[in-house]
Formats: sequence, structure tokens, C-alpha cells
Amino acid sequence: MDAGSARFSELFGSFPTPIAIVTATDAAGEPYGFTSNAVCSVSAAARLLLISVGKGSRTLPAIMSSRAFAVNFLSASGRAASQVFASKAADKFADVAWRPSVVAAGAPLLLDIALSYAECRVENMIEVSDHWLFVARVEGIGVFPREPLLYRRGEYGVWSRHKADAEELSAL
Repeated sequence: MDAGSARFSELFGSFPTPIAIVTATDAAGEPYGFTSNAVCSVSAAARLLLISVGKGSRTLPAIMSSRAFAVNFLSASGRAASQVFASKAADKFADVAWRPSVVAAGAPLLLDIALSYAECRVENMIEVSDHWLFVARVEGIGVFPREPLLYRRGEYGVWSRHKADAEELSAL
């Protein structure tokens, strides 16, 4: 079967992924951010994660210059913010409360809508096609007792352990 870009998108759209907003600040302290589902763990022992950033992203220069960023994994209450940060809106932070990370060069932490966050320092940058990959050491972590926001085939959903348990039991 053809492995073109449409099929590639279909492949990665076939399963749910967590949604994150990656944030950074530039040298003037201006906040930047974008919605991403391209975040993965590299090494738990070394506390490394990886993000993928498109070369056209307005956040890319802030990450490259500060060599730091925050990954804000979204809770169910972050859906509207996810849509704003996925857009080309001029002021993506207008309706989102945030505080600057102390350990990630002021990268915005979205505490009200985050399921969890990782404050990161860039260890390695790799140019790949139309993206940059950043391998970063996680220097700070926050985790909150909220339900995660998920994305699959263009739709949002919320994973609930209670719902998953009920469906698993009914399938037996």
C-alpha cells in the first residue's frame, strides 16, 4: 500500500495522542507557544524528552535562542487553548494564565489547564527535513490530578480510568 503523506497522517491519526502546548520565551521575555502531539520520552534514567518543531514555527527562534522550553501536557480543560495555540493567532496568551518557569528560561507554565508539565533545557538540536528535533533534559516537573486531553482523527476526547474500567469489564 502507498506510504504517501496522506497515508502517513492516517497512520498517526489512527490512535489517540496526548496534546501539549510547547512554550518558550525570547530574549526580550516575550512568550511563544504551539500545540503539539510530537513529544516523546527518550530516557527516564537521564530524564530526556524529545520535541519536534516545524521550521516555520514562530516559537522556533525562541527555543533556539533560549535553549529552553516547557511542555505543558493538557488536561480536559485545555481544549480551547489547544485550538488557539494551533492557530496563527497574534496573541496566543491573551486568555491563558501562565507563570514563567524559573529553570527553563522563563518558558510559560500553563498551570490552570495542564495535566502536567516538564521544564526543559536543550541538550541537542537535530535538523531533519522541514523540522528541528530537540532533545532536552527535564529539569522540573509538575503533575496534577486531572483528566488528560487526547486527540484522534481530528477530534478531541478525554480518557477516564473509570470509563476504561467499565468498557474493559463489559468486554469480558
